[in-house]
Amino acid sequence: MGSILPPSDRERRLGRRSRSFLVSETLKVHATIRPMTPSRPSRGRRALVALSVAFVLVAAACQPAAPSPSPSSPPSQTPPATTSPTPGGSVAPSAPASPADLSATYARIESDVRAIRGLQAKKEVDPVVLDDAGIKKITADGFKKDNPQALVDANERLLKGLGLLPADANLGELYVKLLGEQVAGLYSPDDKQLYVVSRSGKLGPTEKTTFAHEYTHALQDQNFDLGSLKLDEVGEGDKGIAGLSLVEGDATLVMSLWQIQHLSQADLLQLLGESLNPEVTASLDAMPKVLQESLLFPYTAGLSFVQALQASGGWDAVNAAFRDPPASTEQVLHPEKYASHEAPVDVTLPADLPAKLGPGWTKGLEDTLGEFQLKVWLDQAGGGSGGPSADTAAAGWGGDRVMLLDGPNGARAIALKTAWDSAADASEFAAAAGPVVANLGDGKVSPGADGTTVTVLLGSSPQVTESLRAALGA
Repeated sequence: MGSILPPSDRERRLGRRSRSFLVSETLKVHATIRPMTPSRPSRGRRALVALSVAFVLVAAACQPAAPSPSPSSPPSQTPPATTSPTPGGSVAPSAPASPADLSATYARIESDVRAIRGLQAKKEVDPVVLDDAGIKKITADGFKKDNPQALVDANERLLKGLGLLPADANLGELYVKLLGEQVAGLYSPDDKQLYVVSRSGKLGPTEKTTFAHEYTHALQDQNFDLGSLKLDEVGEGDKGIAGLSLVEGDATLVMSLWQIQHLSQADLLQLLGESLNPEVTASLDAMPKVLQESLLFPYTAGLSFVQALQASGGWDAVNAAFRDPPASTEQVLHPEKYASHEAPVDVTLPADLPAKLGPGWTKGLEDTLGEFQLKVWLDQAGGGSGGPSADTAAAGWGGDRVMLLDGPNGARAIALKTAWDSAADASEFAAAAGPVVANLGDGKVSPGADGTTVTVLLGSSPQVTESLRAALGA
């Protein structure tokens, strides 16, 4: 249980990498278009990863109502084996540690996690420990394998059209860099493999915390079948982020409780120091805000969501949520709307919209942004000054649909139709979206005649915007 695989088995497992897109547990990639993050085809389950930045202590935020088994002594800090890519592309072991010691350490953490979470293991999990080079190779290879260049390029055009990426940014390169530097571990539902990153070459508080987080994902998968959540369903990006927030929020809460119960004060201080590593935080800070926000949302908002469930109904309520996951980021941000089953409004855009624009127009991407991503758009595309006003303007969201359209000679159009809970909510969004659209150049905000819908039109020229308005009858 939890032993490091011998070299031959390790290499074999690493050669059978998950096809799922490696996105920070929060940056998992969803559906056909996740405007806030690159998306991928729905052809595999996403890998669930722990982020270095997620280990800034969240223990103080945990609900005191959470079960508190008697703390056990902190696991021994036996150095693990680490791995790194060889010139031939395989991953070779270095500095091997005692398999028996490692097995005992992992077994103890597994027992702790099962006691905290109240879930039973149905099969053993054998972790593979990677060094910095190893995780960067896996994330880069996984990105290239699971994300066709055409799809990455379409997401890049959408983000740039929405004003969320600089004109000279390369989305694929940014994403690979972000994952390679921020991922601290991952669990792949495809091949049931768990990886822990040890950049220090030791099995210290950070690595143990990572394992507690990722082992929670293994228990989730064994008890609830993470594939059934359809986190990568094409065209359902917001729903995918919401489901991912449940998965990550659960693992983050368990991880936090494990830290409280099984790490000493010295361990916690070491963990905090490592999580605030200037190089790691500087790398994250240098990323476009949209990538930062999308990376962290499933951990932060997900933790608050799961805490609310756990406080109201214990782990039984969290278990029930895996059978009836949140349908939108609105439900994650406002748990009372999950409790009342406030479902998203079904918003559609004409399937023949490209044809209505004329010869040479095609649909690049289509998806739902949701409250979270609309808030990011209002805030970031508006110059990052939205703050609470962006939160307020995105609240009251009922549903939406966005479509990227590519035309001849580099022409581009984006149609975003939104539905709101009330006329006041729609008016508030329109007022906030107006300056953002004006800042982007050629565009139009068009309130619907029903008073509760607002359509945002963005074009690469005034002529394109007018053609889009006429095609939609906005």
